[in-house]
Amino acid sequence: MNDTEQNQAELNSRNNNSKTVKKLLLVVLAMFGFGFALVPLYDVFCDITGLNGKTNKTAVAYTATTIDKSRTVTVQFITRNAQGIPWIFEPIINEITVHPGEIKLVSFYAKNKASYDMIAQAVPSVSPGLAANYFHKIECFCFTQQPLKAAEEVEMTLQFYVDVELPEDINTLTLSYTLYDITEKSS
Repeated sequence: MNDTEQNQAELNSRNNNSKTVKKLLLVVLAMFGFGFALVPLYDVFCDITGLNGKTNKTAVAYTATTIDKSRTVTVQFITRNAQGIPWIFEPIINEITVHPGEIKLVSFYAKNKASYDMIAQAVPSVSPGLAANYFHKIECFCFTQQPLKAAEEVEMTLQFYVDVELPEDINTLTLSYTLYDITEKSS
């Protein structure tokens, strides 16, 4: 192979490498953009399908005009702490039976086991996700931040009702709360 052919081969190799690098950079940029778009896309998907399990973020007024006494729905309560939050956080009762349209009041217990003051926020989710549209919180500790001094304990309430329009095939709802430490964000 003469020098001209060798130079041409090196030039072709550099061009191919340059094209490959550009393609890889485009893939990285596309993945980065998709990562940012994923949360809004997920929210839109969940709003359309009703599969998100998100409950109302603010109190609702009681709007049920009747109570469906011919039907009962079991509402289960589950709690968990996000990693690193040293609190005891649990429902006083694990489940309750309600008639759609009936107002119920339940309580949750929390204790800050840390040696310092903390602020926490409970984030709710309902399962099955479709049922979230029919689970209405009138009053909930999850609407506000929960500051607790070191070793302080508190009983927090949830007042809710299940809409009479809940599909007939849903007989059990699970309300799950995850407790997050937001002390640094609140300072």
